[in-house]
Amino acid sequence: MEWSEYKDNGVDSWKEVNLIYSAALKQIQTKMEILNDEFQHVHRYNPIEHIKSRIKTPESIVKKLKRHGYESTIENMIKYVNDIAGIRIICSFTSDIYRIASMIAEQKDIVILSTKDYITYPKASGYKSYHMLVSVPVYLSDRNTETKVEVQIRTVAMDFWASLEHKMHYKFEGDAPEKIKEELIECARMVSDLDARMLSLNEEILKLSMEKRM
Repeated sequence: MEWSEYKDNGVDSWKEVNLIYSAALKQIQTKMEILNDEFQHVHRYNPIEHIKSRIKTPESIVKKLKRHGYESTIENMIKYVNDIAGIRIICSFTSDIYRIASMIAEQKDIVILSTKDYITYPKASGYKSYHMLVSVPVYLSDRNTETKVEVQIRTVAMDFWASLEHKMHYKFEGDAPEKIKEELIECARMVSDLDARMLSLNEEILKLSMEKRM
């Protein structure tokens, strides 16, 4: 059954929407945990440090709909808000980001709707992350529903920076002083440099480790 057949019945409808999006998040998270375990088994290495997930609050969804000129209905939430369900995958190195994105794309029951590479092309603020909008089937007792989930993949350092930027955005309601914006951009450069150096160091460690075994 498609979401377009969904009946808008207020509180009960929102509860079911919440249930379905929560189920979609559980599916994605379980898949990532299994892939991480398999990667550890085969390569003796975990690309995923940890996973965070969340369902957007009704207040936040309504605010987003109003910002884009849509009525606050369940139907519009499902149709126009792509990040109701969000999952964030945190990894150690930038190379892991693309490895994980590839692993997700290879899952037969996950459809990639769109991708945004803010690592190769960072936002003006300095924000870096790899975004994927995916669709996953949620199987209920009487139907299955394709459900959108926003996936963000980033390093620990990127996540630390993004967390501070998020707090700043809400603290100043999107109108932070220029001095703070400039400082954040400089911090983003430092984070990028740190990620590059840590990746290089890890590759050197792996190389020396392999030579030692020979």
